[in-house]
Amino acid sequence: MNKLKNIIKAAAIQMVSSTSVDDNLRQAAELIAQAAQAGATIVALPEYFCVMGRTDTDKLLVQEALGQGAIQSFLADQARQHGIWLVGGTLPLNTDDPQRIFNASLVYDPAGNQVARYDKVHLFGFTKGQESYDESVVIRPGRNAPQTFDTPWGRVGLSICYDLRFPEFFRAMGPVDLIVIPSAFTYTTGSAHWEILLRARAIENQCYVLAPAQGGKHENGRRTWGHSVLIDPWGEILAQVDHEPGIAVGTLSLERIADVRASLPALKHRTM
Repeated sequence: MNKLKNIIKAAAIQMVSSTSVDDNLRQAAELIAQAAQAGATIVALPEYFCVMGRTDTDKLLVQEALGQGAIQSFLADQARQHGIWLVGGTLPLNTDDPQRIFNASLVYDPAGNQVARYDKVHLFGFTKGQESYDESVVIRPGRNAPQTFDTPWGRVGLSICYDLRFPEFFRAMGPVDLIVIPSAFTYTTGSAHWEILLRARAIENQCYVLAPAQGGKHENGRRTWGHSVLIDPWGEILAQVDHEPGIAVGTLSLERIADVRASLPALKHRTM
């Protein structure tokens, strides 16, 4: 294999998205440019990068049809402009129900072509004291199986936020070299479980995990955990952002994956 394709850089972008799509796209463009300047050829945005509304139903106001709309045009243009593989966090795509959308992650290749789509399957629900969330109010669960796409470097699996808590979902991807998990973990759940779950998914699947996240206090009063991170197949943290906007950039190596899988061939030892 060409040595240049054996080792690449990837970046997880952390944002504190607002209620303004235009402002969020400007913030995303600045951070994507930083990631590209740092040498990243795979870049991922967080969940809800384009809008964090004051209410759940605000997502309905900015929904787009597949292949149409300012958000998708932005993602295609950014991928083309920087010559990168861009995992576009998530954006609201329409359904046949005007009151519900898909929370979709779209992937663009360096030419700006949309090459993969994954609609979030597991919808977050949480209640503790005065803190309560229910994504199913306006989001329809995806009908797709786990999705992967191929790059010249390796195979990438797609997931979104709450999927992280369902290890069988990642097993169903089959062997992948990188899992991308755009997220908006709450401060409460993130402080307790974010790093533990991410490292577990990397260790048990013996692959890299790239987790871009929302990280800070939002206009709607929501507080997200942040800590966007890149983790290697042994579960080691290679790069991380704490809170506020930023990028976590690190190197991915196919040799590292092969070494981990050769020394501890757990994937071959599976019996069920």
